[in-house]
Amino acid sequence: MTENATTNRETLGFQTEVKQLLQLMIHSLYSNREIFLRELISNASDACDKLRFEGLHNAALFENYSDMAIRIGYDKTARTLTITDNGIGMSRDEVISNLGTIAKSGTREFFSRLSGDQQKDAHLIGQFGVGFYSAFIVADKVTVLTRRAGDNTDQGVRWESDGGGEFSIEMLDKAVRGTEITLHLRDDQDDLLDGYKLRDIVRKYSNHIVQPILMYKEEWKDGQQQVTDEEETVNQASALWARSKNEISDEQYREFYKHVGHDYDDPLAWTHARVEGRQEYTQLLYIPAHAPFDMWDRDARHGIKLYVRRVFIMDDAEQLMPQYLRFVRGVVDSSDLPLNVSREILQESKDIEAIRKGCTGKVLGLLADLAENDKEKYATFWSEFGKVLKEGIGEDSANKDKVAGLLRFASTHADTPDETVSLADYISRMKEGQEKIYYVTAETFNAAKNSPHLEVFRKKGIEVLLMSDRVDEWALSYLTEFDGRPLASVAKGGLDLGKLEDEAEKQAQEKEADEFKELTDRIKASLAERVKEVRVTHRLTDSPACLVADEHDLSGNLARMLKAAGQKAPASQPTLEINPQHPVVLRLKSEKKRFDDWAAVLFDQALLAEGGQLDDPAAFVKRINQLMLELGS
Repeated sequence: MTENATTNRETLGFQTEVKQLLQLMIHSLYSNREIFLRELISNASDACDKLRFEGLHNAALFENYSDMAIRIGYDKTARTLTITDNGIGMSRDEVISNLGTIAKSGTREFFSRLSGDQQKDAHLIGQFGVGFYSAFIVADKVTVLTRRAGDNTDQGVRWESDGGGEFSIEMLDKAVRGTEITLHLRDDQDDLLDGYKLRDIVRKYSNHIVQPILMYKEEWKDGQQQVTDEEETVNQASALWARSKNEISDEQYREFYKHVGHDYDDPLAWTHARVEGRQEYTQLLYIPAHAPFDMWDRDARHGIKLYVRRVFIMDDAEQLMPQYLRFVRGVVDSSDLPLNVSREILQESKDIEAIRKGCTGKVLGLLADLAENDKEKYATFWSEFGKVLKEGIGEDSANKDKVAGLLRFASTHADTPDETVSLADYISRMKEGQEKIYYVTAETFNAAKNSPHLEVFRKKGIEVLLMSDRVDEWALSYLTEFDGRPLASVAKGGLDLGKLEDEAEKQAQEKEADEFKELTDRIKASLAERVKEVRVTHRLTDSPACLVADEHDLSGNLARMLKAAGQKAPASQPTLEINPQHPVVLRLKSEKKRFDDWAAVLFDQALLAEGGQLDDPAAFVKRINQLMLELGS
């Protein structure tokens, strides 16, 4: 390969985030430095896959040479390690974009979470999937020579940096497509200038790579190590997912996940199956151990790679997995799809619908197995992905019951939000005669746990689910019953405990409603349009009053969420329920002079207790102060 500069060298500055990242790399924050080679080989493999895909539509990109390979070489004298691929390569603009910036969703959050603790920060770096930049763990200078496949000229690009604040770009002649990365190793990295060491790393971390990874053969003769001109393949160079499961070790499954998921940690679980019938395909799907930084970006691509007869077709085929399972990573290899399949064809394909259905069922089955047989792992999954899984209640009607069975909620049965229960758990503990699954929604766990609406349920020992995720209100609009038991909000509609109340309790409630009829009418007249109705309640034992939404109205929590999001909520008035046993209510019954102020304070307190905001906080404070002064005089 000849290299003659055709333009002057340019020096450019790294994006700020890259500078921060490189500083962390240079200080060797990775707990296992060997992963740099896995990352660079993985990138090289991706480049080969992309060329094969683009070549399906434009054979000229292969430049009369379609065999793909990755080569690793080293030079003890120059102290360099080189990784070369003949994949898609990069243009000048792509080099600047890919190697000078981090255009990945979640970058800002990533840096905001760095703590300065090397061990913790190293873990975050691994989660972020920094790929190319891991080269600076072992190198004090990195040189990249690359040319994009199919360019009309033989002009390539040289990129070089010492990991400081700048990098250089230079145009040069490069006859061969692809990318060559040369690492100028640090003084303490001598062991990487050894063929046997490098082979061991490749077989440990990259044995699953589909393309052959080639190195010069090394032999010992007369006690001397000699390198021959003959190359040997040091990895298995076969599609791991196409092998029989009994031929694949757990370690191989884990390392393949790190390649396909661009992750540093081991996966939480995986499922591998070959499906035969009308559609034939192989699926190897993984559940990560942690959420990606861009999980809440619903426009971000999914993590499923599509192959057809072991030929890579596309990255992140979102048609293969529903949005609420967007955290799943893996591979689907179809025997039936055409090699020139496009995203447009995928969107209209019945075969893809069948594959999507099969993949969804496999993932939900895997999660159900974890929930049943490995509760610790499932708890880890739920803490990372539970909020996303809840989206499936409204998005996947065909699997709504399966998804509902996987849901977990905080509950009055437990003391902390980390102790969650399933709907099946709840039903197993229902009181004799209890017909409904009761729940309360609020903005935070503590707000839900301390809601006044729970008072009578605590008194009677009835469990209530505590829901404080923003997605809960939306999901519950689709989940109205589970296993034949209706879900009921304790903050909506009139309180009807059915068989959980005896006739004596019901008669006492009716009597008190009659006795306080005059008071409820006076409060309603005083509050006017602020309330739809005022009535006596028996859901309270400690609080003087609470606000209740009608059965089919928006809850107060959902209305506040819509307002906070800048959306207009449908107009509705709450019902004020008063506790006939509370001293404040009894005082109000005989109040003449400041009745309107007492009624307003009662309403405002009930609004605050459920997490609402006052329209006029100053007026509330003024009333409280005046009433306190009068009580003290």
